[in-house]
Amino acid sequence: MESFTLDAELRTDLGKGASRRLRHADKVPAIIYGAGKDPQALTLGQNDLLLHVANEAFFSHILTVKIDGSEEQAIVKDMQRHPHKLQIMHIDLLRVSATQKIRVSIPLHFLNADVSPGVKEGGLVSHSMTEVEISCLPGDLPEFIEVDLADLELDANLHLSDIKLVGEVEIVELAHGNDLTIAAIHMPRAVKEEDEEADVAADDAEATGDESAEEGDGA
Repeated sequence: MESFTLDAELRTDLGKGASRRLRHADKVPAIIYGAGKDPQALTLGQNDLLLHVANEAFFSHILTVKIDGSEEQAIVKDMQRHPHKLQIMHIDLLRVSATQKIRVSIPLHFLNADVSPGVKEGGLVSHSMTEVEISCLPGDLPEFIEVDLADLELDANLHLSDIKLVGEVEIVELAHGNDLTIAAIHMPRAVKEEDEEADVAADDAEATGDESAEEGDGA
């Protein structure tokens, strides 16, 4: 299992101007809060953080945050990126406790689409969701959740309730009574339209044949 460590410094110079100066110096203003402790303003290195966030697993792991000789366990709660530059503007970190449940969005990894009956018939897989919010204790936090499409038929849907979970992990939407669709297999639109046109042409031909037969009977 991967691990991530952030080297942070306490930040006392606060405000928009101070944050702007940090960004110009390739630093990222941050804050860590939660677990019954006071929030702390931090500074992180831009380049180190960019390397971490390039890995999908960074957002679904318990991080070790080193602050002036002490260590905190935390997860990424929010992050702002620059709209045009490869730059992180700010990051929020939430401290975690081994005995308190956390809510985290976890990526979905879809497997075996190529062997599913729906794809073998020419259908295409569409994903309604690529991540799902879960609730669990930090020790049960998965890096990702696998979704097996091996048995998915054409024009069938896969729902949140079809996900197989390991450990004491709960899907937040299901807990609220929302069994949302996460994937489906349908024929490509062009193929579907061709089939519909063929059906219409066949119906027209059949109707013409029936009319001709009626005229022949009348004669």
